[in-house]
Amino acid sequence: MSDPEKWDVVVIGSGPAGQKAAVQAAKNGRSVCVVEREIGVGGACVHRGTIPSKTLRETAVYLSGFRSRLSHHVQFELPSDLQLASLMDRMEAVVTAHVAFQRAQLERNGIRQIHGRARFLDAHTIQVESIHGATRRLAADVVVIATGSRPRTPPEIPIDHEHVFDSDSILSMAYLPKSLVVLGAGVIASEYATIFAALGCHVTMVDRGERPLGFMDSEILDRFVHAFQANPGCTFVGGAKVASVQWNGVDTVVTKLGNGWELKSEKLLCALGRVANVDGLCIEAAGLATNERGHVPVDADCRTAVGHIFAVGDVIGPPSLASASMEQGRRAMCAAFDLPRGVGNDCIPSGIYTIPEMSCIGLNEADARKKFGDCFVGRAKFAELARGQIANAVDGMLKLVVEPQSLRIVGCQVVGEGATELVHLAQMAMLAEMDVRVFVDRIYNFPTLAEAYRVAALDVLGQLAQRAQVAGRV
Repeated sequence: MSDPEKWDVVVIGSGPAGQKAAVQAAKNGRSVCVVEREIGVGGACVHRGTIPSKTLRETAVYLSGFRSRLSHHVQFELPSDLQLASLMDRMEAVVTAHVAFQRAQLERNGIRQIHGRARFLDAHTIQVESIHGATRRLAADVVVIATGSRPRTPPEIPIDHEHVFDSDSILSMAYLPKSLVVLGAGVIASEYATIFAALGCHVTMVDRGERPLGFMDSEILDRFVHAFQANPGCTFVGGAKVASVQWNGVDTVVTKLGNGWELKSEKLLCALGRVANVDGLCIEAAGLATNERGHVPVDADCRTAVGHIFAVGDVIGPPSLASASMEQGRRAMCAAFDLPRGVGNDCIPSGIYTIPEMSCIGLNEADARKKFGDCFVGRAKFAELARGQIANAVDGMLKLVVEPQSLRIVGCQVVGEGATELVHLAQMAMLAEMDVRVFVDRIYNFPTLAEAYRVAALDVLGQLAQRAQVAGRV
């Protein structure tokens, strides 16, 4: 048997985490190869997840906006037999362009791309099997596991990808359904539920939790749930356990809940989380094992229990965001080669592409009160902004969370149009450790939603003045 090919770094997986790890290592002068089992680079994020779903979301946002602005004057209704693919005309073009860009970036940095399935033979040796059955061995000083995740499919949910779908197959539906039950209330479940609701489907979200997206600020969530349930025929059912799911063989998926309720829908989406893609990777041969949640345990630098092996992205669990995964890939390679990690890179925003959007960074109100004993919270309702009224985004709101002594901004939460863009202003202010007054005496384009920062800051200063006035009377 011939000797294995020698590499400084072998990255298994070419999603956001794997690609950024590969590029960081290559820019440091290391020889790098990326092993990807899919035909194109980019992983599930590009081919089945983020890019396709956000393409459909753009259509849903424009259609719902059209309805809200012109429904009193123009009758608008999607045809009952509308093919779902027709709402994603640009998807193939977007995916193709993104894959081409990523492939060019790898090539530009001298990174070898190998198509095949990888598995560990030992801690430094990886075998790759091509689609034709040929094998090759790679020896690496550093290995990065970036194999991503796949939908969790509970055995009691009969997923057939025709009537009962998971989050990877939902966009393969032939036609837009009239009704949809969504099991789960996490990020993926909430995004798809609101997308289909905006397209006119009657959507019922079902989850064991009392509220969706339990990690989000409660006030922001109240507005999100209200906006979702404002869609005709849409509702959230919390505190519910699914007893059974069954296709009736004709035209309906019947979902029975533990409380005796029976939900009937044309289609069902099971979005009850995702599991790490480690099956077939033989990580035990490298001296690794998953934890009780099925993730690969790592330290703050994404280093596993085996010092030269790193794991990044969905395979290590939450937050399972593309943005965080990219940073994990970069940070892992900085740690591997003792490079500076960078300052402020733990200040990462979370973006949830529901309709309406939600985004947050730093501490929410509850966490700030727990940490500091108190805090100021400035609120800006989009309904009070000219742009909010013009864009019919009156349910939106921005919250600034401010440390009570220094008035330093320590968190921001936004719901409404442009939330995932707006949050970056707070990110910059937090990185610079600015106090809330920075948003007051500034000139903003008018009309814009960015003016919400001034309104929220003025709210904080008003509370500060009121406290001082009360204290002066004591």
